[in-house]
Amino acid sequence: MGVWQALASLVGTDLLLPGPLDTFARLGSLAVTADFWSIIAASMARILIGWLIGVFIGAALAALTAMSHAVSAFFSPAMSVIKATPVASFVMLAFVWIRGENLPVFCTVLMVLPLAWANIHEGLLSADRDLIEMARAFRLDRSTIFRTIRLPALLPHLFGAIRVSLGFAWKAGVAAEVISHVGRSIGGELYDAKLYLETIDTFAWTAVIILLSVLLEKLCAAAMNRAAVRFGAASGRAVNAK
Repeated sequence: MGVWQALASLVGTDLLLPGPLDTFARLGSLAVTADFWSIIAASMARILIGWLIGVFIGAALAALTAMSHAVSAFFSPAMSVIKATPVASFVMLAFVWIRGENLPVFCTVLMVLPLAWANIHEGLLSADRDLIEMARAFRLDRSTIFRTIRLPALLPHLFGAIRVSLGFAWKAGVAAEVISHVGRSIGGELYDAKLYLETIDTFAWTAVIILLSVLLEKLCAAAMNRAAVRFGAASGRAVNAK
């Protein structure tokens, strides 16, 4: 923060580099308006919808590829291509068929899909085969095998997929909003601020993006920790019941 203020003082003009005090003062003036919160809500809704769809499709596809080497060989190259393609390229390609608010959702799904698929696919294959065979020898039912062997192996990969893909979804969604200039969105506000040389607004909306990203990460981590504790307790009860 001190370095930022020193550089702003050295530059001497808000048009090129506003200081942190001016930036957060502008952020405070934005935060007391209803439009500010409706814009944030709209962007978060679009991005979270895209993220949920991407994770769901990735998980379903991972279940299929984990069961069949042929299906895995068919989808793996496509996932690699999607993962390697920049967000800007997806926006430009998709802009021909998709317009408006649906475009950031579509781009978010594409960014999340290969990450979710790769982590969940690996998690499904990471269960100890010897333990599974032993459980079958003791005639444990499939639900018990899943809860006590497969799910503990899957959860770290699933949690990793959720955490990493959420961060990518947020960045990809906002980037898609900027490139496609979606109205009433964080990306749209960032685009307008840059277009009209409102540098303080550019920094203020960038601060919003960073703060919301940190908040989402903290909430996600807390939810996953709570889920892990509950699963541990439930798994212990299931084992003791047997």
